[in-house]
Amino acid sequence: MPRIAENIPLPRRIGIREFRGNLNAFLKEVQEGQSFVLTSHHKAVAEVRPAQSVDVERRPGALRGRIKLSNDFDSLPDTELKAMESGD
Repeated sequence: MPRIAENIPLPRRIGIREFRGNLNAFLKEVQEGQSFVLTSHHKAVAEVRPAQSVDVERRPGALRGRIKLSNDFDSLPDTELKAMESGD
């Protein structure tokens, strides 16, 4: 049997109904760093844990020249334009 590190706590196991019934309280605990394993009929189905912080540096213009618009991007066929104008 694999050995689990002694200083790493196992996530609490919670039934889906209990989680759903106390969603706000459990999500507050998640924000505080707590993790949960959601169970259905005593089988693990999902893990809820704090989101990993992802700091992505934005670079304006990074896609410049890589996005192409169709030549007819801002035009509609006459039939569609008339339909929109008449409300049909």
